[in-house]
Amino acid sequence: MHMLSLKEYDGKWIESVVDLGLDIKKHPGKYTQALQHKTLAMIFQKTSTRTRLSFETGMTKLGGHAIFVDWRTTQLAIGGVPDEAKVISRYADAIMVRPLKHETVAAFASASRVPVINGLCEMYHPCQALADAMTIKEKKGKLKGVKVVYLGIANNVSNSLSVACARTGADFTLCVPEKDPDSVLPEQLKELKAMPNYHEEPDIDKAVKGADILYTDTWVNMEFFNDPKFAQEKVRREKVFMPYQLNKAMLEKAGPQAWSMHDMPAHIGYEIDEYGLRGPQSLAFDQAENRMWAQMALLIKLIGK
Repeated sequence: MHMLSLKEYDGKWIESVVDLGLDIKKHPGKYTQALQHKTLAMIFQKTSTRTRLSFETGMTKLGGHAIFVDWRTTQLAIGGVPDEAKVISRYADAIMVRPLKHETVAAFASASRVPVINGLCEMYHPCQALADAMTIKEKKGKLKGVKVVYLGIANNVSNSLSVACARTGADFTLCVPEKDPDSVLPEQLKELKAMPNYHEEPDIDKAVKGADILYTDTWVNMEFFNDPKFAQEKVRREKVFMPYQLNKAMLEKAGPQAWSMHDMPAHIGYEIDEYGLRGPQSLAFDQAENRMWAQMALLIKLIGK
């Protein structure tokens, strides 16, 4: 049983992970041996702060062990993913892969005899979506009926968040002027559009009014943000997306019940302002912490007794 996109699971399963994560966070002592003698291999092709630390710390708290592997220090480029994945799956009880392309983590899953987890690719960010759903339920007490509005550019984060929200009964609205061409998922979009609690509303005022959660992510992928070759496109995106910045005025427009969310790292002054990220209505740092608790729950579900 792998977790490559979150689309593999229904709302009941997704919320069960959320509820388990909340219980682990509240009663961590109950789970200190839940993954005793279990090993997680973590393969990183992309850089990371939260993904590495949350998985590694989570495994330790559950009595298990995590091994960090930098792609460049392996023989994956020589031996190829299928053969190397077969070998790695004979050492570990689960494999987390943070690749540049989804096809890489899919290849791991095809070859592995243990569960494979997508730690983020250009198409999906399922672990983040689980942490986000956990954060929303932790703050609002429920998922069903909570109004979540995603602002900015549709991308891998919104692809997974929309599924998590729609399948658990949250009311999800995509408020974007553009979709990242590398992350467009026509089949998923077709499925979501058939659901009554999924909406697309480019009008900002209409979208954010009465929202419980305003969520945003970087307009430019991390690996391109300071890339000179992407400079012209970055300037273009700044002009197009600036009206969608998650800021104090946007939160006030939504109403006093609204909270801001960002999966981080953030670019202050671009997709979010200082108040949106660090102000009293921000859940961004709770989200970051909940990556660990939600992933601990996920690991127990996948490889626990």
